[in-house]
Amino acid sequence: MANKEQEAHSHHQILGKKTELYFAFLCGIFLSIGFLIEQLTGLADWMSLLSYIISYFFGGFFISIEASKKIPKGEFDIDFLMIAAAVGAAYIGSWAEGALLLFLFSLGHALEHYAMNKAKKSIEALGHLSPKTALVKKNGQLKEVAIEALKINDVIVVKPNTKIAADGVIINGSTSINQAPITGESMPVDKTFIKNTTNLPKFKDIDKTHVVFAGTINGDSSIEILVLKLTKDSTVSRLVKMVSEVEAQKSPTQRLTKKFEKWYVPIVIIVVFLLCFAFLVIDESFDTSLYRAITVLVAASPCALAISTPSAVLSGIARAAQKGVLIKGGKALEDLGEITTIAFDKTGTLTEGKPKLTNLIPLKNIDEKTLAKLVFEIESLSNHPLAKAIANDLKLKYTIDFDNKASNINAIQGKGIQANYESKKAFIGNVKLMEDSDIKVNDSIHSKMDQLLQNGHTVMLVAFNNEIVGLISVMDLPRKTATSTLLRLKEIGIKHMIMLTGDHQNVGDAIAKQIGLTEAKGNLLPEDKVSAIKQLIKRDKKIAMVGDGVNDAPAMALSTVSIAMGAAGSDVALETADVALMSDKIENLPFVIGLSRASKRIIKQNIFISLGVVMLLVPVTILGLTNIGLAVAFHEGSTIVVVLNALRLLRYKVN
Repeated sequence: MANKEQEAHSHHQILGKKTELYFAFLCGIFLSIGFLIEQLTGLADWMSLLSYIISYFFGGFFISIEASKKIPKGEFDIDFLMIAAAVGAAYIGSWAEGALLLFLFSLGHALEHYAMNKAKKSIEALGHLSPKTALVKKNGQLKEVAIEALKINDVIVVKPNTKIAADGVIINGSTSINQAPITGESMPVDKTFIKNTTNLPKFKDIDKTHVVFAGTINGDSSIEILVLKLTKDSTVSRLVKMVSEVEAQKSPTQRLTKKFEKWYVPIVIIVVFLLCFAFLVIDESFDTSLYRAITVLVAASPCALAISTPSAVLSGIARAAQKGVLIKGGKALEDLGEITTIAFDKTGTLTEGKPKLTNLIPLKNIDEKTLAKLVFEIESLSNHPLAKAIANDLKLKYTIDFDNKASNINAIQGKGIQANYESKKAFIGNVKLMEDSDIKVNDSIHSKMDQLLQNGHTVMLVAFNNEIVGLISVMDLPRKTATSTLLRLKEIGIKHMIMLTGDHQNVGDAIAKQIGLTEAKGNLLPEDKVSAIKQLIKRDKKIAMVGDGVNDAPAMALSTVSIAMGAAGSDVALETADVALMSDKIENLPFVIGLSRASKRIIKQNIFISLGVVMLLVPVTILGLTNIGLAVAFHEGSTIVVVLNALRLLRYKVN
């Protein structure tokens, strides 16, 4: 039943999209009319029979089409069993039961397609995110073009409160953008224009505050965007493409049920065939044997089983997509539900990924403001990202203006920088730099440094006029939400949370202590991360790895489930990860894991319900203890229950 959606859509168009549902209801209506004529009126038999035959037509229409495609390939599946049962029922004169069977089966079928469609719809909604046209600015003129015609490096103008038509970078204007359709972030994000557009870095490396995605919604100001990706490569279209491929990846349970059906259906056919000849062994008429055989045929069809997993998997994936999380297939969904160990990459995952100035400590005969000014003037002249970060933070904290007091700046690889400041020599860097420049570092300074290093800070010494005048320290600070997220994960049963980082072990330990990780492994090169993951898999069997999917791709590939954060701009993360959080909000993790567990639970319930009904009905019908009508009602009822149970996932919220 699961792989039929693809074919089913092709012939559902007679009365529009819901043809199958209408046919099911028409089948039910004619069944009721026939039943009423038969029971309550003295009208001729042929009238009720005619009504049943019409009911058969509507009920059997789609099922026959699907079975006829399969039988030539030698595939006998549930549809075949159902048609055989309905034909058998008609043969023995149980027209009403046969029509009831077809009515309930086609209703279950239609509901299943409806459920699948609903899940697919919420995924396809992603595809309708992008607007159809864009305003291109050429030589000061605005021209409306179809988005397919956009070229890289076109400049498009986005009016307030309209959708953005392409992935690109803002080159004019500032605004706040609602990125929820792509990243699931509920709050609009402030964006500004990029000042320098000559030799831009790769799309994924541009500062996120300038980048926009197709399908997101502009706020109250007009902006101009330089297009950096063609429509077919935009984040949205790749998302849609991936989600449609997602369904192909069968979950472990689904593979198991498929195997089971492959053996089970032929066995049922053989048993039913043999039961037709029961009258040769026991004293009963051929008709009684046939009736029993047909009842068994109905009871033994594993309809609910076939739909139990796919309906739950699709609903789970659709629910995640609404929240800006892409789960690639049933395998990832099921595996994630069993995880108790998560490994995190540090930078940009648990931390902000940006160094922040944490301490400015003046030493003898210099006050804090003067030291701040000295460091600011020198670091402002450097192009090093760390120097830029320090200068920015100092400017914000001490409101200093730039006076151009420093000159002759010179970076010394691996040690720091030297410069002239107020025509005296100044140095900022490590102990090695000071010793090479004959500046004494005494014990009290060493102990101050060690204390900061122990807590995970990176420390630099500041020397001026041949003596050390202060220390500055920076650190990549944990995300504000990291502590609460890890706490939630612990509450929902994640036992081990390990941080893998290339930073010093002290840095790892300090952050681990701050945010509540169970352990931290430091000084790891990318290949060390791989062996760390291997050890964890040996210990805990299944492990999830969370990273940004760029430098930790090899380690992520090894883990049972890899989760990429902030995947909206990064191609690598989208392609390689099993689960992609489109925003870089780590607080989506408990939702995803909770959802996977709920899906796993619902899959188990569904299999229990569907197998339970079959195991109960088959012996009862073989012993002839029930009639065909009751078998039908039970059997098809279980299919409908299973589909509705799966649809609950579309409303999943993390409690």
